[in-house]
Amino acid sequence: MDTESTAATSDATRAGVLAVVGAANVGKSTLVNAMVGEKVTIVSPVVQTTRNVVRAILTEPRGQLVFMDTPGVHRAQYDLGRMMNRMARQAAEGVDAILLVVDGSRPPREEDEGWMRRLLRPDMEAAVWILCNKADLPANQVKAYEECWDRLQTEKERTRDVRWRSISAKAGTGVEDLVTDLIDSMPIGPLLFPADVLTDYPRKLAIADTIREKYVTRLNDELPHAIAIWIDTINESPAKWSVQGTVYVNRNSQKGIVLGQKGRLLKQVCREAEAELTELYEVPVKLQLWVKCEKDWARNFWMLRKMGYA
Repeated sequence: MDTESTAATSDATRAGVLAVVGAANVGKSTLVNAMVGEKVTIVSPVVQTTRNVVRAILTEPRGQLVFMDTPGVHRAQYDLGRMMNRMARQAAEGVDAILLVVDGSRPPREEDEGWMRRLLRPDMEAAVWILCNKADLPANQVKAYEECWDRLQTEKERTRDVRWRSISAKAGTGVEDLVTDLIDSMPIGPLLFPADVLTDYPRKLAIADTIREKYVTRLNDELPHAIAIWIDTINESPAKWSVQGTVYVNRNSQKGIVLGQKGRLLKQVCREAEAELTELYEVPVKLQLWVKCEKDWARNFWMLRKMGYA
């Protein structure tokens, strides 16, 4: 009896890979975290916060969803930006579904239209969902996005089914129903990752992202994209993890901004990151960071490769 029950459950399990794409700062990472129910990828109101493709994994009795949270496509000025755009576009290939996230509180922009054009290409065969995020805000531009999609279908002479949803990743509105619909639409098959895995994102990169998030949140536009974090070593023991890392800036004049007066900002970032990492890994984490100038690191291929961007 139990064997037959287990087999029936296994036969009904659904699993798939979904690319979460869209323009910068539309709430992709917030949505992924909301769907998974854990903070897997860093979030801030600053554009280009997500720099890598992060796989976040939701496993439940109905099946498994593997979300690929991608960098926001934007007008790239440096090698880093161009690599981020390429990563986002490549992530939309060979998946079971593509979730295009748009900011439903403002009219369609060039980047939104660019993604729609891409999704109408003949070689893009995955199921498409267009998620109008920020539905909790007063302005509602869903109609404008639908009209834009219809216009592009006429222009491209290609009609394809698309599922529309109005959601609020921040407030959680519509997220639970969305997850149910996504699982139901996935192909029947075995789990793609072990049930207890939340992400396959490398630990060094995850720790670096947590530190960078604290800086991005505090500095806002003062030093938006000049910072990079590299974790040199992680010494793990049951009692404590000791993490040593380097904060890279583009110019010597930026070192003082990252350090703060008498090193206070660096200490504050360490404290906040330590608290979050301790909660995440369930072991005390102690950070030790150095600040170093690496001139124009965002144009340096070897630096970008070292930090996982290339």
